[in-house]
Amino acid sequence: MSATLSSQKTATALRTSARVSVELLLVLVMTAVVLWIMGRMWSVVWPLIVGLLLTTLTWPLARFLRRHGWRPALAASAVTVLFLLVATGIVALIAVPVASQSGELADGVVEGIQKLREWAAGPPLNIGDDQITRAFDTAIARIQDSIGSMVTTVVTGVSTVFNGVVTAVLALFLMFFFLKDGPRFLPWLTRQLPGRLATDVPVVASRGWDTLGAFVRSQAFVGLLDAVLIGLGLWILEVPLVLPLAVLTFVSAFVPIVGALFAGLVAVLIALVSNGLTDALVVLAIIVVVQQLEGNVFQPMIQSRGLGLHAAVVLLAVTLGASLAGVVGSLLAVPVAALIAVVWNYLREQLSDPPQEPETGESPTGAAVPS
Repeated sequence: MSATLSSQKTATALRTSARVSVELLLVLVMTAVVLWIMGRMWSVVWPLIVGLLLTTLTWPLARFLRRHGWRPALAASAVTVLFLLVATGIVALIAVPVASQSGELADGVVEGIQKLREWAAGPPLNIGDDQITRAFDTAIARIQDSIGSMVTTVVTGVSTVFNGVVTAVLALFLMFFFLKDGPRFLPWLTRQLPGRLATDVPVVASRGWDTLGAFVRSQAFVGLLDAVLIGLGLWILEVPLVLPLAVLTFVSAFVPIVGALFAGLVAVLIALVSNGLTDALVVLAIIVVVQQLEGNVFQPMIQSRGLGLHAAVVLLAVTLGASLAGVVGSLLAVPVAALIAVVWNYLREQLSDPPQEPETGESPTGAAVPS
């Protein structure tokens, strides 16, 4: 009898494991299909993503105007025009000088890497083994390729080609419509979805929007603080290319952990080439102090709530994003990981706290969706 009961339990466990495995396989297949479709539709998906990111930056001002009596269309128009003027001013005052010095910046980085290589070959390290030298040369080549790609993307971007112009224009129009009609999206979505999805999907969308907005705004402000403080230190030490390095620091702030290391490495290499070892060490100390202030003071004060991601998860997400989609992937890796965490946390809440049966016989979908 006990043997029969044990065999039944084993068969039940195997059937459950098989069912779960098939469900996970279906989820992975659907995820792969969605990613493939997004890749085929990238010319539309990329402006949509850029428009959403721009909306997270400009929505607080639009919300302020709407609360003070401005009509949605007027508030969205004013914010869009103001953003366009600010962006044009940035391009005229910063991007043009940075672009003119991009070649010098790349040459300085390459020269700094070569100096490090010569220093490693001399005393006290005296690295002379051929295998180590070949590995070091391979690492240098990869770093140079990455730096060239990053500098080219940061300085020139896609705005120099026709596709970049189209992306910018589409993103600007999408930002206007998001600012104008964004608050209507969740009620409309609630009416379109059947059953319990009318409650679950809008809640997840609302939480995802809050998380995305908190990330973009906090990273932008922290990046601005880093750029100002590090740029001021470089200016006091009379390190050349202060403006390109400050812009690189600001942009790199949107890639947590890896971005700060990359921008700091470039600044130290430029200081080593132009000012010598002493100033390079001073620049390194400035960057370490600023990064400590960012991690322990600025970010906790500015970011009202964290992303709920461990530093190891952030690092793995950035690495995976960079390997899959280069610079764009590294920029989008952390927001995507944060949105996945939002969905997972909501699913865990629903599984741990099952909904109670309605007492009045009304359908659960009749409940109001929290805003």
